[in-house]
Amino acid sequence: MRDRDRLLQVLKARFEKNMHRHADADWADVQARLEHQPGALESLQAMESTGGEPDVVGSAGPGDHVIFCDCARESPAGRRSICYDAEARASRKEHKPERSAVEMAGEMGIELLTEEQYRDLQKIGEFDTKSSSWVQTPADVRELGGALFCDRRYGRVFVYHNGAQSYYAARGFRGLLRV
Repeated sequence: MRDRDRLLQVLKARFEKNMHRHADADWADVQARLEHQPGALESLQAMESTGGEPDVVGSAGPGDHVIFCDCARESPAGRRSICYDAEARASRKEHKPERSAVEMAGEMGIELLTEEQYRDLQKIGEFDTKSSSWVQTPADVRELGGALFCDRRYGRVFVYHNGAQSYYAARGFRGLLRV
């Protein structure tokens, strides 16, 4: 069986198991979109191989994009211990991580979640109860050397700030893909 077919089987099984994430979506439509966009399959494979467990979380509107998001319970394990962006990584004097969240997302062809998208994801499940995830940071915060991350504790979603050059074993990032 080809990798593409294996990935489609994994995505379909996850889609069918988690209908509460996308009650109005139809797998036949999702699969047709994926088969016409090989780049999307490559991005989803990258999300899957780094532990993201991508699934459909909605659409931008009827006939518009289908939205995939990392739905792993914790921040994807293959995307942790990274700082926020290339500038932050370059600013570290020692112990530089190999990549950053923004760089990895770009390589994978996905976007970091915004704070709003992160909060929307938390409405369909409880994510990052033991980890945290970098989110897109407004330019004015980034210009001052900071970056934002989120997690879920005590039944609530929290948004925090940290130096963009910081990285922790339990902090990664979640991505979003429009197909």
